[in-house]
Amino acid sequence: AALSSNNYRDSKDFPMTQRLQGKVALVTGAGSGIGAATAIRFAQEGATVVLCGRRQAPLDEVVAQIKAAGGKAEAVQADVSDEAGFTAAMNGAAQRHGRFDVLVNNAMAFSWGAIEETSTADWHSNFSTSVDGTFWGTRAAMKLMKAEGASGGSIINVSSICGTLGTAYMAGYSAAKAAIINFSRAAAAEGALSGIRVNVVVPAVVETPSTAGMLSDDATRKSTEKLIPMGRVGQPEDLANAILFLASDEASYITGAVLPVDGGRSAVLVTAL
Repeated sequence: AALSSNNYRDSKDFPMTQRLQGKVALVTGAGSGIGAATAIRFAQEGATVVLCGRRQAPLDEVVAQIKAAGGKAEAVQADVSDEAGFTAAMNGAAQRHGRFDVLVNNAMAFSWGAIEETSTADWHSNFSTSVDGTFWGTRAAMKLMKAEGASGGSIINVSSICGTLGTAYMAGYSAAKAAIINFSRAAAAEGALSGIRVNVVVPAVVETPSTAGMLSDDATRKSTEKLIPMGRVGQPEDLANAILFLASDEASYITGAVLPVDGGRSAVLVTAL
């Protein structure tokens, strides 16, 4: 039975299909939500997964479940907004495992509020994790992947529908997530000749700890679902499956792509009431 990222105790065995067999992948923000689901999905496909995050306990829980189900994983506590610490975590993972194949820049932070009430510190807080962390991670990953010769690698950056459509009261987050998209395109152009692919996934509303508040009320949840053509909010596994595809050799000719994984939300101007 497959291991669910919503309930890490659902399974004892992985259905190994080996799409990432022999590869080493690092996932940031891997203690919950999209990051945890992605780490689990990668392990199901045979990767050795390095789970990176600010808090040790959630990482350890996911690692324990992966190992109990037959997968290979380790936890590394690091804050992606700390350049030295994050870079050291990536270099250490490559040294321990002898290679570095896949990076998922998933960690994010955001502030909420009207523009005229947003402090400079709050504005910058949106960029230190999402943009700076993505830059530092991508830079370190490209160096590590090039050190392996012609093997290349895959970098998947997680943006947001807020980065493609304006979102009131989330100007800083929207700007940061938009920056990730164009940064990724530039990185894809630079990495292509070395076999390094850089792509972006763009979720809308996904059921994670960060959205628990807005989805806990039935009325609010139903209102949100009405805006999504497929009639439901996204699950972490929906994003994990898309990220897995972009990480795998099946996407070997895809780079610089921006893939919406949002149930059709970004495809429509309005939806049925």
